[in-house]
Amino acid sequence: MLERTRITWRAWPVLAGIAASACVVAPQAPAPAPSAPAPAPVVVAPPVAPAPVVDTAAEEAKAMLAQAETDIQRARARRALWSKAWEDLVVARQAVAEKDHARAIRHARRASELAQLGLEQLAYPAVR
Repeated sequence: MLERTRITWRAWPVLAGIAASACVVAPQAPAPAPSAPAPAPVVVAPPVAPAPVVDTAAEEAKAMLAQAETDIQRARARRALWSKAWEDLVVARQAVAEKDHARAIRHARRASELAQLGLEQLAYPAVR
């Protein structure tokens, strides 16, 4: 069976003493008189490095070149690569190396378009 703990009449004074001691609050010392405010600490910010200059034309040229290379690889894998697409990709690579970003974007876009057209040509019948 279950055992029950009994609190006898002799334990009540002990429990009352424990409860009363828990409620006792120590007297607080009087608050010190406010003195002159302490000077705020001087925080020296570390020197900020200038933001790097992002050449958007260079980033766009690299992105277009990467897209053109992916399209050329896909067309080559399916044997649908046109020679003009390959020539434009080579010119776009040279233009990126020479930092001629406008020419690189133009030739990379054309290489990508020609590779896409080569892949689309596979959908048509070979002869009529």
